[in-house]
Amino acid sequence: MAEPLRLTAKSASPGIASGPAFVAERPNAAPASRAIGGYSALEKAIDISIGELEHLADGADAESRDIIDFQIEVLRDPTIAEATGARMEADENVVFAWVATLDAYIGELEAADEEQMRARAVDILDIKNRVLGALAGTPIADFPPGSVFVGKDMEPSRFLAHDWSKGGGIALFAGSTAGHVALLARAKSVPMVVGTGRFSAADGDPVRVDGDAGAVVLMAGGMLIPAPAPAQAPASDTQTESGELRTADGVPILLSININDPAEIDALDPATAGVGLMRSEFSVATIADAANEERQLAIYRRVLEQAGDRPVTIRMLDIGGDKPLAGLENLPALSTSGLRGIRLLLARPEIARVQARALLRAAVFGRLSVMLPMVTFPDEIDRMRELFREEAEKLGRRALLHRMPPIGMMVEVPSAALMLDAFGAAAFFSFGTNDLTQYLAASARDDIDADAGKVAPAVLRLLAQAVKLTAGKPVSICGDMAGNPHYLPGLLAAGLRHFSVAPARRPAIRSAIIGLNADGTRAAGE
Repeated sequence: MAEPLRLTAKSASPGIASGPAFVAERPNAAPASRAIGGYSALEKAIDISIGELEHLADGADAESRDIIDFQIEVLRDPTIAEATGARMEADENVVFAWVATLDAYIGELEAADEEQMRARAVDILDIKNRVLGALAGTPIADFPPGSVFVGKDMEPSRFLAHDWSKGGGIALFAGSTAGHVALLARAKSVPMVVGTGRFSAADGDPVRVDGDAGAVVLMAGGMLIPAPAPAQAPASDTQTESGELRTADGVPILLSININDPAEIDALDPATAGVGLMRSEFSVATIADAANEERQLAIYRRVLEQAGDRPVTIRMLDIGGDKPLAGLENLPALSTSGLRGIRLLLARPEIARVQARALLRAAVFGRLSVMLPMVTFPDEIDRMRELFREEAEKLGRRALLHRMPPIGMMVEVPSAALMLDAFGAAAFFSFGTNDLTQYLAASARDDIDADAGKVAPAVLRLLAQAVKLTAGKPVSICGDMAGNPHYLPGLLAAGLRHFSVAPARRPAIRSAIIGLNADGTRAAGE
C-alpha cells in the first residue's frame, strides 16, 4: 500500500478534517441541449442567479450576507449590463459578450496589488459561471456531505450552499487566506488549507486536512503535479507503446482509439497506444458550454489523467455545417454561411480562445496533442498557433499552470491532402477519411455510405501520395476506413503505421494487422 503523502500548505481555517476527496474539476452531468437566446435570455439567467443567491442568504450570518450582497450588487451593476450590451452591438454573441465582460473584471482584480482585491476575483468567477449555468440549464451541483473539497479555488456561493454539519474540509491548490471562502470557513469552523500546489487525487480517495499545522495528507498516496516542462512531440509512427503490436514481418504498429464521450476513456485497454482522436464537440452541447472554460478543462483533465502516460489527441470543436450547436444559430452572420471547423473558430475567435485556454491548462495533466479540424490552407494553422501563444501569455500573467501542446491537423479536405508538404507548421497529420471520402465522391453526407466502396480506390491512392509529403512527421488515420479490416491491406501499403479506431473495432483491427505484412500482403500461412 502506498505511503501517505504529506503536503505543506497555508492554514486558512483551523481544525482537522478527514473524508473522501471531492475533486472539483470533474465534469458534472451532461448539460441540457437547448438554444440560449439573446439579451432577454441573459437577463433571465441573471434574475435566476440573483434569486439563487437571495435564497442562500436566507438565514445566513452577517458575514455570509455581506458576501452574497456584493455578488448581487455586481449582477445588478448597470455598467456590467452596458459593457455586455456594447459587445453584443459589436457583433458578439450574448454568451461570449457576458464572458468577456466578466473576464475583463476578473483580470483587473487578479492584477491588483492588494491580496484582498485579488481574492475577490473568485467571487466574480463564481457569478460568471453561475449565470453561464443558468443559461445552459446546468446549475452548480453540490458535493457529498462529509467530503474534503479539492480544487484550484472554491466559490463563496458553493460554500454557502453546502451542508457542513456532516463534517468535511477544504484543500485548495491556490486560494487565499484573505478570500471570502477562508473567512466563511473560519466563521463556520470548517478546516481549510490553501496553496498546496496541484496534486493528484481521485474522487473518494481518503484525505486529511490539517488546518492547525497547515498541511494536507493524501492517505492513499499521491503525487504533486510537476511544473510545466517543454512540450513533447506526439509519439512517432514507428514508436511502440505498452501492448506492442507488430505486423507479421515485424513492423511496429500503433493502435489507438477514438472517443466521443469522456466516459469512454474509463474502458481504455492497457494494450491500446492511447487516444488518437477525441471529438470535443460531443462534450459541448450549447454555446454556453463552449464559453465555459472550467467545464471544458474538467473534461479534458479527466481524459488525460485516465490515459496516464499514453498520448491523447483532442480535436478542437468541429462545429458548424451539419454539426449544430445550440445557440450557434444566434451568432450573427454564421447561421447560413456554412462555416465549419477551423474556419468557424477563426471567424469567431472568442469560441477558440476559451477552448485554447482549457487545452493549455489541461496539457499539464498528460501527453496532450491538439488537432485542428477541416484545415484547408496553411495560414489557418499559423493563425491558430498564434492564438494559442496569445492565450498562453495571458495564462502566464495570471500565474495559471499551463503547457503548450503540439498542434497538428486533421487531413480531410482533398486539396490539403494533395499539398501536405506546404503545411510545415503542423506538428502531425491525421487522416479523417469520412469527409475525405465525401468530398472526393462529391456525395451528400447522407449518401456517402452508398458511394464509399466505389470511391475507396481513389481515397487509398490519395492517402499513399499524401503520406509521401509528410516529411517524416507523425501521421495517423482516424476515420471509419481505419476501422474496416477490408481496407487495412491498402492502408498499410499506403505507408500508414498508426491507426485510431472506435473501441469496438479495435479487436478486429488488431487481429487483422498481425496477419498482414507491412506492405499489405497476407503473411505466409494466412
